[in-house]
Amino acid sequence: MLDRFVRLCEIPSPTGQERAVADAVLGELHALGVGAIEDDAATPARAGSGNLVARVPGERDAWVMLACHLDTVPHDRQIEVVLDHGVFRSRGATILGADNKAAVTVLLELAARHAETPPPAGLELVFTVAEEDGLRGAKELDLGALRSPFGFVLDHASPIGEVITAAPTYKRLAAEFEGQEAHSGIRPEDGRSAIQAAAVAVARMKLGRLSESTTANVGVIAGGTALNVVPGHCRIDCEARSLNDERASETIGTMVDACTWAATEQECDVDVDVTEMFRGFRLTASATTVVVARAALERCGVRPREVATGGGSDANALNARGFECVLLANGTEANHTPAESVAAERIVQMLDVCEAIVAVSAELPEAS
Repeated sequence: MLDRFVRLCEIPSPTGQERAVADAVLGELHALGVGAIEDDAATPARAGSGNLVARVPGERDAWVMLACHLDTVPHDRQIEVVLDHGVFRSRGATILGADNKAAVTVLLELAARHAETPPPAGLELVFTVAEEDGLRGAKELDLGALRSPFGFVLDHASPIGEVITAAPTYKRLAAEFEGQEAHSGIRPEDGRSAIQAAAVAVARMKLGRLSESTTANVGVIAGGTALNVVPGHCRIDCEARSLNDERASETIGTMVDACTWAATEQECDVDVDVTEMFRGFRLTASATTVVVARAALERCGVRPREVATGGGSDANALNARGFECVLLANGTEANHTPAESVAAERIVQMLDVCEAIVAVSAELPEAS
């Protein structure tokens, strides 16, 4: 299983380029004799492949869905995995890819374990694409074709035991400022600086942690053509996140207001585009997924901890579409950075947790 993890991490699969890793996963599943299909999500999700769905029938006529994603954030160097004192890391200045290939590894091992020995409940293993940029694969997944009534997403970079019961609504703002170019040394008064307008807008925004449940950020600013030209164009990319849907809308609204006010003050034009990238969710302590996750962790000797997160995952997209799904921590660390790592024992431990989830799911009254 750990050798598989290394192989998967070293297959490049940034969002939109999932084909090679999807073929590798499909190849392993088919070699095991496990039924697996690829859906038609590649084009609408702007991905390198479709989502993959594999099924392993269980001892009972009950199903449980476990999900992960195939893509990684962009990286410009080949990933080389090293094992250092029991911890997997990247040798170079690039990501490791444990987000989310540690989970891909676990789901493939589940398929391998139960290809000939049926699990207590049927396994529905989902491998999505284009998760890292707007959860696009999960948004295209055919939920009507799933046999499972609920599911679990293995995709949170925190200690095993955390059960993420709340995640934010995430809104993105792109603001394009248009001014007037002019020679900065000869006729600067003829120009209207789009960069200055953008800077005034950013200065007017409240950024960072606005409350326990709400954050705002300006992540990218780009504009201008040359040092001696008053810049006629500038773009800023912003975001707002909140566990409260209304608060997310209010926050992004104030950022839009800052842009329009600054453009007027600086005699520039601005075009704003707001997109809801994903909707937040909140599960109660009595939700089936939370109850199952809690019981499974306790069987593995792990104390469950129900927490909220400021990040998004496929669980957001699935819950928003009416499919109950909880996000689980899987023991990875420092995702999206060159310091990304995962201990080998955490991959093994997460496999045990998943086995327990399947066993508990089979014991639910609905499964009898």
